[in-house]
Amino acid sequence: MSRRPSSYDESDVRVRPGKGSRPRTKQRPSHDDALEAMVVSVDRGRWGCAVDDDPDRVVVAMRARELGRTPVVVGDRVSVVGDLTGRPDTLARIVKVAERSTVLRRTADDTDPYERIVVANADQLLIVTALADPPPRTGFVERALAAAYVGGLSPVLCLTKSDLADPREFTAAFADLDLPIVLAGRDDPLDAVSSILAGHLTALIGHSGVGKSTLVNRLVPEADRATAEVSGVGKGRHTSTQSVVLPLPGTTGAQGWVVDTPGIRSFGLAHVTPDDIVDAFDDLRDAIEDCPRGCTHLGPPADPECALDRLEGNSHRRAMAVRHLLVAVSGHSPDQAPAE
Repeated sequence: MSRRPSSYDESDVRVRPGKGSRPRTKQRPSHDDALEAMVVSVDRGRWGCAVDDDPDRVVVAMRARELGRTPVVVGDRVSVVGDLTGRPDTLARIVKVAERSTVLRRTADDTDPYERIVVANADQLLIVTALADPPPRTGFVERALAAAYVGGLSPVLCLTKSDLADPREFTAAFADLDLPIVLAGRDDPLDAVSSILAGHLTALIGHSGVGKSTLVNRLVPEADRATAEVSGVGKGRHTSTQSVVLPLPGTTGAQGWVVDTPGIRSFGLAHVTPDDIVDAFDDLRDAIEDCPRGCTHLGPPADPECALDRLEGNSHRRAMAVRHLLVAVSGHSPDQAPAE
């Protein structure tokens, strides 16, 4: 006697799997054969990666599916697998992004919550500024300094067109910040600049007309050719709106790279707080622990009990220079200029 339909249970139902379906697993490949690389360019969902930091071994890679939307930016240290020959029309995969040691960030303006990463893992920031034609922009330098301090980069001020103006008046404002300053005018030798760049990954920023492109071409004589190769990630297309990492000539990858960062029209600092900036200075970090809650470190009348005012000697002079920096970046809109 057959059972009535009402007596069926789930054990009587046969589920037919869909075509091509496979059981999901949380296991991921270990990628023990992956090689380390540095991202030297980004272009339309493809990344140029210098395998083992070898500038002559740049491969084009895509982001592996298991990374999801993990951001990958110029300067990132990554692990790559797949076709690592670097031949035309080959494609590798980025399977891991290492933790970043430093991050240079900016926002569109001081109210924009969206942070844009300019470069990862750079240990220096070369702020390129002309002494004349166009006149130097203190606002841009101050904002770049703040971003460098907060991001963990060591800033260096690089002055171009030194044949047109005396640098002493402009640089006096930064004397107590222990800021290295180098000259890179048209007739200036680049020995001092090259010495600072050797052994580092250095990001270069500067407004249009200050001579940054000229400086890059002097430092890397084949910069135009190298930029076309890495920025097009195999397609030979120069992308002027993206950062590009270039090796210094006569060195291996571990001995010196420069990051050309065109396209920065403004330097918003919505992600930066006064404590972030002060915290970059060892002798000031401990002092602000005695500041009242909510202190902005701007001094009287806004902060009559700021602990920075009780410092003495070199620390006090540095504190006042940092306070000037705080006032500058908090009291002005982002410094604007056309992109180079």
